[in-house]
Amino acid sequence: MTRHGELGTALHRWRDRTVPADPGVPAGEPRDSPGLRREELAQLAGLPLDYVIRLEEGRATSPSVQVLTALARALELSDDERRHLFLLAGQSPPAIGRVRDHIPPSVRRLLDRLADAPLSVYDASWNLVTWNPQWAALVGDPSERTGRERNVVWRHFTGAAGRVARTPEQEARFEAAVVADLRAATVRYPTDEQLRFLIAELRRVSGRFVELWNSRITGFHGSDNKTVDHPDVGLLTLDYDILTVPGSDLRIAVYSAAPSSEAADKLALLGVIGTETMPGSAPGHEPMPAAEPDASGPAEPAGR
Repeated sequence: MTRHGELGTALHRWRDRTVPADPGVPAGEPRDSPGLRREELAQLAGLPLDYVIRLEEGRATSPSVQVLTALARALELSDDERRHLFLLAGQSPPAIGRVRDHIPPSVRRLLDRLADAPLSVYDASWNLVTWNPQWAALVGDPSERTGRERNVVWRHFTGAAGRVARTPEQEARFEAAVVADLRAATVRYPTDEQLRFLIAELRRVSGRFVELWNSRITGFHGSDNKTVDHPDVGLLTLDYDILTVPGSDLRIAVYSAAPSSEAADKLALLGVIGTETMPGSAPGHEPMPAAEPDASGPAEPAGR
């Protein structure tokens, strides 16, 4: 049986054992089987009936954290059952406490293998955890930034300057994805005070963030390209990918260029220049917005 088939079987089993005692569920009617009907589960979880049916039949393959949380609540799952539900759905189980920024040794080794590509690593709140020298050379060294100035979402919605230029379409996709990420993080880490304060401050200072947050917008990070305006080598249009680590909230953001392209040549030059600014560089360039580190301070750049 596939993982999705196992998820559907588990949902059906939990539904059968759940007593329909919620005030919103009709009681006392003749029932063909024990437990909740599919339409009752859909009502309690606030989900479309068709989606619940597809989940049980293994045809809906990627339920979100919000969907799984609603199902766990409606089915009155225990902590162990909730964890099992998330694992069957291919999601990291909910955590209590602070957003985690630990990088497993295996991921460190992976980052070392990608040493030639500019990359940075973020936690569930889009706080910068680590970066490599190539990334700092490309978008600006974040090591002198502190506190919330290292948070990607904060800097974007407060209008901080950076080297990355986005089209209106790219900006809309980016905003939808990071706001959806923050909402998912509040579900996984409901007691993280730093995360809650970040969202409260974003709501206070950014009308655009409030608009997106209240709309409950959904979004995801797909492969894209970005244009970086570097003060020494000029414009570079690069491929941009977000890699996720199974069983973790970490996101690895990687820039790359096609072999033998002009952008690849410029990246190679940046590997020589590093973060030093050459004489005669264009004024007014500031480092790219980066993300906020753990309270203990910035992590050591990957590859060191």
